[in-house]
Amino acid sequence: MKKRFLKILHYLVFLALGILLLYFAFRGINLNELLIGLKSANYSWVFLSLIFAFWGFLIRAYRWTLLIEPLGYNPSLRNTFYAVAIGYLANFALPRLGEITRCGTLNKTENTPFDALLGTVIVERVIDVISLFLLVLLIFFVKMEFFGNFLKEYIFLPLIRKFSGFFDFSLLSWLVFFGITLIIGATYFAFKERLSKMSLFQKTNKILSGVISGLKTVYKLKKRRTFLLLTILLWVVYFFMTWIVVFAIPETSHLKPLDGLFLLIIGSLGMAAPVQGGIGAFHWIVSLGLTLYGIPKSDGLVFATLSHESQAIFIVLLGSFSIFMLILQRKRIK
Repeated sequence: MKKRFLKILHYLVFLALGILLLYFAFRGINLNELLIGLKSANYSWVFLSLIFAFWGFLIRAYRWTLLIEPLGYNPSLRNTFYAVAIGYLANFALPRLGEITRCGTLNKTENTPFDALLGTVIVERVIDVISLFLLVLLIFFVKMEFFGNFLKEYIFLPLIRKFSGFFDFSLLSWLVFFGITLIIGATYFAFKERLSKMSLFQKTNKILSGVISGLKTVYKLKKRRTFLLLTILLWVVYFFMTWIVVFAIPETSHLKPLDGLFLLIIGSLGMAAPVQGGIGAFHWIVSLGLTLYGIPKSDGLVFATLSHESQAIFIVLLGSFSIFMLILQRKRIK
């Protein structure tokens, strides 16, 4: 009962954060004008962006199979694709739930160890973060005078404050931290034999071993060039998925490819926020970024809403379809 309550509370906290960000994003905006902007949009461009989104799912699924191969398993691309789609759907329930959900889904359909899969997903996410960071640096140095202040104020400085806050502990705090770490380490080595006989310790050790084996797959990749090419192709697809939507409304149709890359970067950061499906965070940062071009916030929100909500509907449909297909598969097997 307590666990269920905590899960509900966890969900509500992140949902409230998303709603708060939506409020800040849409504060002072005439909703009638927003609806008129959405109605007058050219949805053929939005539909085209969803085709790129589909290819993004497919590429991500195929790239994941390459990370799983060194573990000695060869999951089908179809089931891996379903797992990825269901994972994205789960992110609308709780942030980062998608990673666990897709590992659990593939574990059931392909009998691949969950803990090892979790390790591969961690590797994948680290690679995504590195890729995004490189794109941020690229756009920062290519057009520093235009994007520099925005990136510094809304990306670099918040990150610096976050990390400096982490390291800015008093000497006593650090001594307590290291002291507790030493006590835990000493206790482990002193009672290692007894602990190894406990079922909880054995289960924990098994999970950690599996995760570590999953992390090691990046060094054991059989198709490294293919993996690298897929990573580049994935971001190219994401770029077109983002940039194409600018042609859906006249106010953003003049934006160039470099501007599309900027929108991809800030949009990705918005989606990475700890709220369900980037709700609110995406709308806020994208509409704010578009003000750099002299685009009113209301028009920026039309673009952000078109981009986010079309993707959200697509993910719900694709995720639901994937669940349905897996249910059919199980019935056929039985």
